[in-house]
Amino acid sequence: MPEYQVLARKYRPQRFKEVIGQEAVVTTLLNAIKHERLAQAYLFCGSRGTGKTTLARVLAKALNCQNRSGDFEPCCSCSSCHEIAHGSSLDVLEIDGASHRGIDDVRQINETVGYSSSAGKYKVYIIDEVHMLTKEAFNALLKTLEEPPPKVIFLFATTEPHKVLPTILSRCQRFNLNRIADEKIVEKLSHIAKDMEVSVQEEALRMIANRADGGLRDAESLLDQILAFHEGAITTDVVASVLGVMPRDAFFEFDIAGKEGRLPFAFEIAHRVFSEGKDLLHFVETLVEHFRNILMVKLAGKEAPFLAASAVERDRYSASAELYSREQVMSILDYLVDAQNKIRFMPSGRVALEAILIYIMRTHHRIPVEVLVRRLAELEQAVKGELPESVEVPKRQEQAAVVDKQQPQETPLRPAAVEKPQSQEPPKPPAAVEKPQPQELPLRPAAFEKPTVSKAEEPPKPPAPAKVETISSSMTVDPSPTPADLGIKKAPAPKADTPQPKMAEKAQVKREPPPPPNSKPVVTEEKAPQTVDSSELKNQYHYDTLLQFASVELDGKIEKMQIKRT
Repeated sequence: MPEYQVLARKYRPQRFKEVIGQEAVVTTLLNAIKHERLAQAYLFCGSRGTGKTTLARVLAKALNCQNRSGDFEPCCSCSSCHEIAHGSSLDVLEIDGASHRGIDDVRQINETVGYSSSAGKYKVYIIDEVHMLTKEAFNALLKTLEEPPPKVIFLFATTEPHKVLPTILSRCQRFNLNRIADEKIVEKLSHIAKDMEVSVQEEALRMIANRADGGLRDAESLLDQILAFHEGAITTDVVASVLGVMPRDAFFEFDIAGKEGRLPFAFEIAHRVFSEGKDLLHFVETLVEHFRNILMVKLAGKEAPFLAASAVERDRYSASAELYSREQVMSILDYLVDAQNKIRFMPSGRVALEAILIYIMRTHHRIPVEVLVRRLAELEQAVKGELPESVEVPKRQEQAAVVDKQQPQETPLRPAAVEKPQSQEPPKPPAAVEKPQPQELPLRPAAFEKPTVSKAEEPPKPPAPAKVETISSSMTVDPSPTPADLGIKKAPAPKADTPQPKMAEKAQVKREPPPPPNSKPVVTEEKAPQTVDSSELKNQYHYDTLLQFASVELDGKIEKMQIKRT
């Protein structure tokens, strides 16, 4: 029994015309072979499953084919083509860059590159995943790559060209391979199913192509998996169960349920997603694609060229587009794109999915923005029609003539202009009356000033002895002032022959007699009060108190002396 060969290897392109989706690259290579304008190195870069290694092998077969046809396609029947197809050719060396990435592997290439080809015309080195080579290996390959021996060609393939050194890129002709369109993948899968005599629905093939994401090898591997799972006709339900995706019928039913307001249907879909073990992120991506197709039909019609759907699906998308407005679909897409980034970090994916589905279904019952704008415009027109004529603002010329005749209406919406009063001469102000200015009171009574009128004032009575004793006992320093403090100069000592006046006479000389009872007191001019600092007032008050004590003590001594003499 022959060994089974997977579909990706069995239906691998062997000629340039079998390569799909890369027409520009194929045309460039065929013209280079035709005009013998081959470069020393080619770099094929692109996503997975786009045909990078396949193109390198087909180019190597076309260069060394022994029975090359007029269209420069390999014959795939000569010994050279068979050896290259089976990987046993001595002239075509295929190296895995991931496992042979060191400088020693590149040195081995540099040592053998000088040998001529054994049977073919060219010696070809195919290095797959070239971005995995180390920096030292790239540097060791630079000289050989820039000036290789004659009839030596290097073919590189990589999915990450940004990791290749710029010095390597500058020595190669670079070809960027595009993702394969879903239509071409469906066509290729239909050819394989027909060759294997398997019945497959077109919608099922589109689901496979959509899941492959532009990679033909991925689509062939998925079809091989589905054929191994199910025997007989392949339907969309079979593909959905194998791939773990939600059938498209569920999305169209979801649109109808949202329009009818059946919110429990959102919980039913969420239950199906988690009970059947479907990928949550992939489900949200499919939901985004579903509303993207609806928006495309809404904007460009069901015959939009970028709508990857069959005729039946186009009609169903057209019916779903009638259930939404353009603003609603755009709002849903914005919400789904934002939710797709946040749902990865949510602890409960099921609750998040239910909230997303309910939000989308409630979109049908929200008032559109254009309806609100139209209602506001209608309301504004209605309010303007009901307003009285007085609301209108009169012109300036008419307003000056009407102000004198018309009276202001009761509770007007806008007050009428008020006539300005005629300018009159202002009344003369009354004569200014001089107000008496308040006299400033002195901070201290006049008792502290030197008296000039009251000459007959009696001396202050001496305080009670108890108070004096209390004051003297409480003070540590004798408060009696010295004669110098009182401003009294000591008189010279009297001579023996001159009689000394008595102390009583001196005291009588100092005291002035009281004025007669009928005499008028002499009035002196009052001085303006002076503002004295608080610290000065305190010191002056303390000094006057000392003077009072001194005068009392002096009077007491004089009386004692008089008593002794008598």
